[in-house]
Amino acid sequence: MSVFFFLILIFILYFKYPFNHPFSLQKETKEINAARTFIDILAMKIALLQLDPTVGDLAGNSLLIAGAVRRAPEFDLAVTSELALLGYPPRDLLLNADFVERSWDALRSLAQELADLPPILVGLAEPNRSEVGRPLFNSAALLRRGRVERTFKKTLLPTYDVFDEDRYFEPASEPQILELADAILGISICEDIWNDRDFCRRRRYHTDPVEELVAAGAQAVVNLSASPFTVGKQKHREAMLAELARKHKIPFFYVNQVGGNDDLVFDGRSCAFDRGGRLVARAQGFVEDIIIADSACPAGGLAAIARDDFAPESEIWRALVLGTRDYVHKCGFSAVLLGLSGGIDSSIVAAIAAQALGPQNVLGVLMPSPYTSSASVQDASELARNLGIKTMVLGIADIMKSYDRELAGPFRNLPKDVTEENIQARIRGNLLMALSNKFGLVLLTTGNKSELAVGYCTIYGDMSGGLAVISDVPKSMVYRMARWLNLQGREIIPASVLHKAPTAELRFNQTDQDSLPAYEVLDDILERYLQQHQSKEEILSQGYDEAMVEKVLRLVKNAEFKRRQAAPGLKVTDRAFGSGWRMPVACRAW
Repeated sequence: MSVFFFLILIFILYFKYPFNHPFSLQKETKEINAARTFIDILAMKIALLQLDPTVGDLAGNSLLIAGAVRRAPEFDLAVTSELALLGYPPRDLLLNADFVERSWDALRSLAQELADLPPILVGLAEPNRSEVGRPLFNSAALLRRGRVERTFKKTLLPTYDVFDEDRYFEPASEPQILELADAILGISICEDIWNDRDFCRRRRYHTDPVEELVAAGAQAVVNLSASPFTVGKQKHREAMLAELARKHKIPFFYVNQVGGNDDLVFDGRSCAFDRGGRLVARAQGFVEDIIIADSACPAGGLAAIARDDFAPESEIWRALVLGTRDYVHKCGFSAVLLGLSGGIDSSIVAAIAAQALGPQNVLGVLMPSPYTSSASVQDASELARNLGIKTMVLGIADIMKSYDRELAGPFRNLPKDVTEENIQARIRGNLLMALSNKFGLVLLTTGNKSELAVGYCTIYGDMSGGLAVISDVPKSMVYRMARWLNLQGREIIPASVLHKAPTAELRFNQTDQDSLPAYEVLDDILERYLQQHQSKEEILSQGYDEAMVEKVLRLVKNAEFKRRQAAPGLKVTDRAFGSGWRMPVACRAW
């Protein structure tokens, strides 16, 4: 009898569900449900809040987030960037338990203030209540109906270059999933999306959080990032996100911080990709923005793709303008000064400062010596007129004579050399710092990366100041930026500045190439050595003179003590002399 009823059941199932595979009914049901849910997720409107927080300003950042949420058009979920409530990177502020606790007070107040709105994901640090592991998690808190409903933790903690998150945070132990409006969202934080086995040439971690999110049922991935700018990085980001979306056949929503914090600049450019890897939304670069990523409306999505200029000169210019503006303002200042020599470096720094802060907030100081040519004074004056900045002239000839008198005894019978040249630079540095102190202005240093790399700069002289604006810009790129700038509307940098041989004018008829290779050659060697980590032998294989290469590498090593005492600089390349540069000073290896 049991066999008879079993045959009847098989007969009924066969005609009602005529599939070829015994599990095809279950398979098709899953596919139908997945397709239905996928349609639902496409209809979701996710507000990407691309904001410029200030590190440590809990009250200000709360107002910033609340204001953005209130301004955002209709949405189903709003998302901030990584650690947005604290500002990224908070660094050792995270070791202050009181600061972390106050951030949670601010978070709870924010939840109550926004209780009438749809849910919001806010980035902040979360205490690790267990007795094992590091004291914090890098988390995103879900605010809904006036309370902190739950949190989502970061899995991959970068500890390379400028990142040191393993110092503070404990990683998540499982995929971070949010079920919202019948959709399953995978919540990831910055580095969590940067370890795809097919896209990354060298994976830094054994686990791939995106794969784990997909395996856990995520039908879209939301990523909260604070990804610092480097030239060309956005194209790489978008290529990676597109590949992830195509590979896993789910949409990706990426929100990035914008603004400058110390040496780091964040370019924003938050974006979204549909399940086919098509870019459907992109926020503006280097400014605050709010975009609603809604893949259900292809036309609207395409219209939400902000136009951008990925030319290196344009990217670096905008990064330096933003980084300078935020550094000055977030440090509590409004105006700056710099020495104007009539050379290319001080010219481009003055132009950046005028764009960042307004020409009325920039003072250019001319400090001619007996070695300063009249052409240099004319070039500096013409640049100031072009920019509309204020100028001041302080001659240093008499001060140089006073040094000569005081040092005549100790230096008797010794020839003049770099010592006297450095004295000139330090005289200028002292005058500039005096003006900075007296008038409350931030002193901008004007040295470029090529000079800083080989120590072609004077500690306590032209290195004096509060911000080294172009210290991560090679000399050859400084020229390229100046030419690019002059093509944007009218000539800013005088043509004579672009055409004359670069010189510090610390002695008669001096040029930089008296001490250094041509900058095109020097920059290529430095690029290979610093950025690409090529050995001396690999560099020599490009046909360079061995003595010259050895000299450059030796200069890089010997200048480490200078760089250790340099003003903070704005990072625009993959390898900058800033918080990510960790070379020893007392060292014999090179």
